[in-house]
Amino acid sequence: MAHNHTRQGLHPLTQTLIGAQSMIDPIFANINKIIERDSKATTYKFALLRGVIDIIQDNSPYIRFSDDRVIIPTGLLLEKWLLYYYPILESETLIPQINGDINLAFGVQFRKLINDYRSLGGFSAFYNDLSNKGIPTLLQPDFLGLSKKLYDTITRMPMKYIGRSVNKEFYSIFKCEPGTRKLTNGSIDVAYLIHTYGTFSIPVEYYNSFRVLGSFINGQDSILFKWAQFSVNASHQPLSLEKVIAGLLRSPITERDVRESKRIYRSALKKEGKVYCVWTGDLLTKYDVDHMVPFSIWKNNDLWNLLPSGSRINNKKKDKIPSVIRIENQSELILKYWNLINECQPVRFQREIKISLLGDKYNNDWQSAGQTVPHVHIHLIPRYTGDVPRRRGGVRGVIPGKKGY
Repeated sequence: MAHNHTRQGLHPLTQTLIGAQSMIDPIFANINKIIERDSKATTYKFALLRGVIDIIQDNSPYIRFSDDRVIIPTGLLLEKWLLYYYPILESETLIPQINGDINLAFGVQFRKLINDYRSLGGFSAFYNDLSNKGIPTLLQPDFLGLSKKLYDTITRMPMKYIGRSVNKEFYSIFKCEPGTRKLTNGSIDVAYLIHTYGTFSIPVEYYNSFRVLGSFINGQDSILFKWAQFSVNASHQPLSLEKVIAGLLRSPITERDVRESKRIYRSALKKEGKVYCVWTGDLLTKYDVDHMVPFSIWKNNDLWNLLPSGSRINNKKKDKIPSVIRIENQSELILKYWNLINECQPVRFQREIKISLLGDKYNNDWQSAGQTVPHVHIHLIPRYTGDVPRRRGGVRGVIPGKKGY
């Protein structure tokens, strides 16, 4: 993307994005001010921005639009914070998250839960329980206490203060709607968080900006780098940026988890007998279990995202996302395998496809939803100066005859 001017005081990243999306110029300028000027007493601001961007980049089915605002379950943000702060607080090396000797608002509760899981498998086991099995009954009081503390921290601190550098008002960007927070007889897991802790909303302009910003979240101007830089500067001990960034990027999904999911899938296929390559339809004697959306692009190990593929095709595909046309052409076979794995692992399969793809709209009818939503896809449409006469509207404006409004 080309641009032939610079704006003093803005990051090179922001300048590039302004050149690419001039129609939301003021919003990018505001985001730059928020990252640079809003209070940096803790890493809460970075965690909130990172979480919102990650949720938007995940294209969560729970995201809703209402007039000029975008509504997101706060429980999705709680899940992100749980996964961000667990490896940091578990680390043997102190990685500061707040200036001075003050503890994080949720530090005591979080360390208690981390200690609970030390003998149960640590971070990976916690993630497994949160996303699949449900938090064990004996640990539920500690988990619920931490969840409440995280919710209070997020809604009363970064959500309240982010944006004050722009317009001097509280809750100027984030608006919160509390949930019921009533216990149910069901599992305490991600779905519980989603349905218990209400919602927050952001202006649709910020949503659109975060979608673009998330694609460029690399380099020294990224939130991750700023977060790591804060921790290094706040540390009174030798601490490298690399070590902090490694902690921030640590995934709860291990190779062992991937192998176990593939083992479950192979077991289901063995009962089926004949196995066909999902991408070619060829009958296979040997096959790979492939992540439909590559694991390197989306750390998603759900059973719906695993499909049998010929080794040659899988090696050729590697980290590429299948085209929409390819997925639509093979949708019958994809749905066949989804039905198969649903018969063998109904609870896990339905929980995962609901949380990752469908949301509550298709509560007990994922098969019907699968007819119309059989794929995850990403659109990358480059922009450049002078690509269209009038640069307002959406990305359709770069395709002749596709906008006209």
